[in-house]
Amino acid sequence: MIVLGLTGSIGMGKSTTAAMFEALGVPVHSADAAVHRLYAGRAAPLVEARFPGTVRDGVVDRAALGAAVIGNPEALAALEALVHPLVREEERAFLRTARGSGAPLAVLDIPLLFETGGEGRVDRTLVVSAPADVQRARVLARPGMSEAKFDAILAQQMPDAEKRRRADFVIDTGDGLDAARGAVAALVESLTPRT
Repeated sequence: MIVLGLTGSIGMGKSTTAAMFEALGVPVHSADAAVHRLYAGRAAPLVEARFPGTVRDGVVDRAALGAAVIGNPEALAALEALVHPLVREEERAFLRTARGSGAPLAVLDIPLLFETGGEGRVDRTLVVSAPADVQRARVLARPGMSEAKFDAILAQQMPDAEKRRRADFVIDTGDGLDAARGAVAALVESLTPRT
């Protein structure tokens, strides 16, 4: 089984692209979705112990947690030290299941793939990218997003040009959904053995 690491900076269309792989029957593990599950489950007490007041009714309040860690590298590192090992456990279980099902290809959707050294856990890497103006417009259209928050998030991420340079494959999501869908289908075909 080939494990494809999917990544891209904020607003580049990573989640939409992951859904395109799923629509083609490719198993996808989303690190973001795993974090959401963990924040509503076993990570919540760990987060509350380290960042008091960030859990409401047993679920991590992402806005409160964001206020505690964005722009604070030490706090962010502490949060990552709590959550990343739990996400890795879920990732390993997902890969065992995918292999067991005989899937020829599986996708790990990892936002900070290169920043965390995650490329060592995958066979190939795919970066989704879009022009900077498209990225900015997408992100600033999100509820609760501000220029300052966007800039702080970007500062934590490797520049898009460097991600594209490191990637085995790049899909430009700025050309529209149909073009991206076609690129995903072509990539799946190229990575999946003919039967």
